[in-house]
Amino acid sequence: MKKIFAEFFGTFWLVFGGCGSAIFTAGYPELGIGFVGVAIAFGLSVLTMAFAVGAISGAHFNPAVTLGLWAGGYHKTKDVLGYVLAQVLGGIVAAATLFLIISEKSDFVSVGAFAANGYGDLSPGGYSMTAVLITEFVTTAFFVIIILGSTSCKASKKFAPIAIGFALTLIHLISIPISNTSVNPARSTGQALFAEGDYSSQLWLFWLAPIAGAIVAGIVCRLSKKA
Repeated sequence: MKKIFAEFFGTFWLVFGGCGSAIFTAGYPELGIGFVGVAIAFGLSVLTMAFAVGAISGAHFNPAVTLGLWAGGYHKTKDVLGYVLAQVLGGIVAAATLFLIISEKSDFVSVGAFAANGYGDLSPGGYSMTAVLITEFVTTAFFVIIILGSTSCKASKKFAPIAIGFALTLIHLISIPISNTSVNPARSTGQALFAEGDYSSQLWLFWLAPIAGAIVAGIVCRLSKKA
């Protein structure tokens, strides 16, 4: 249960910190942090919580990461479902918290895109479904490779959260204009449930592409370890 709670709170912090920065401060008049600030916020959220609870659960905070590590032989099958459920619930609770905060603003009308992920008309830069699918697949695959490499027995594991945090920052710097950056089905699910627009109908891609990329990365790492 400690692992489950760690994954819940870790995912909550990731979504609250990353999506919260996008919702409240990315475009704030004159003082907005922009895409770069949001990318850094996501990186810092995973870095800080990885240091906080990484020793308890491994600091996945992401169903794709959990399944990628499972495919690579680094995570027990019996723990997969519990991790994924905790992560999704953490993402939804974080999104609900963000919704409660923004709805209390004096001039509140609607939540708008609410930092949700999308393609086509719902992509920040108008990128197609194919472009978003490729981006989410590739970026998640490399994210899992970085996680496995930085936490391997040959690496200095005490610095792993820094490498992982920087990796997530870089991924956001690349892909915010393309898909608003998911690489995390739990992060996408919570925001899609509250966003104004047809984001829920596109949610399948932000489960399929990250998980596929993560599993491929896990298998590649597993085979390379045996070679």
